[in-house]
Amino acid sequence: MNPIIHPSAVVDDGAQIGTGTRVWHFSHICSGAYIGRNVSIGQNVFVAHQTVIGDRCKVQNNVSIYDGVTLEDDVFCGPSMVFTNVYNPRAHIERKHEYRPTLVRRGATLGANCTIVCGVTIGASALVGAGAVINQDVPAHALMVGVPARQIGWVSEYGERLPLPLSGPGQARCPHTGDLYLLNGNTLTRQDASHDGFHRSQDPAETHS
Repeated sequence: MNPIIHPSAVVDDGAQIGTGTRVWHFSHICSGAYIGRNVSIGQNVFVAHQTVIGDRCKVQNNVSIYDGVTLEDDVFCGPSMVFTNVYNPRAHIERKHEYRPTLVRRGATLGANCTIVCGVTIGASALVGAGAVINQDVPAHALMVGVPARQIGWVSEYGERLPLPLSGPGQARCPHTGDLYLLNGNTLTRQDASHDGFHRSQDPAETHS
C-alpha cells in the first residue's frame, strides 16, 4: 500500500516515505527525511531534513522532529513531546554546526509533553513518563519520570512495570506476556520469549517526488 498523505500535509521532493505510512493534517515532511513503513505521523508534525524514523513508529500530534534525531523501529512519541538539537541556543548566534544527535532505540515510549534534551540515547523499550525532562542517557527498559527525570523502575517490552530493584541481581516475568527478564547490575535483558515482536524490514522506503 502506498503512503497516504492528507491533502493539507506538505511533503517536499526528496523525502522518503515507506509503504503503509500515513501523514495526517497540516504536517510537513522536509526533503531528505527518511520515514519507514507503516508509520503514523499525526496532525501538525514537523520532520526535518536530517532525520530518520524507523518502521511502525507512532508520532502523535504537535511533535517536531529536528535534524539529528533518529527513531528506531516501533518508537512512540506522545502528543506535544519535544526534541531539541542545540544545547545552549541563542537567537542571535548561528549554532547549526553544534547540533547534538539524539537516538531513540527500538520500542521506546516518549510520553506526552516530555522533553528530550539533545545529545542523549534513549535505550530500547524504555518508557519516559508524561512531562519528564531527559538530560542524560536512559538505560534500556528504564522507567523515567520527573524534572529532571529519574529512574523509578523497569518495564518489559510490552510496557508493563516489572517488580525489580533499581540495581543489583533480580529476575521477574512480564505480567502480560510471561517473558522472563534478568537484572544484572543496572542492565536488564529478556531471557526467553514466546514471541519476537520487533524486526526491521530490509526493503527500501519509497522516495516522494
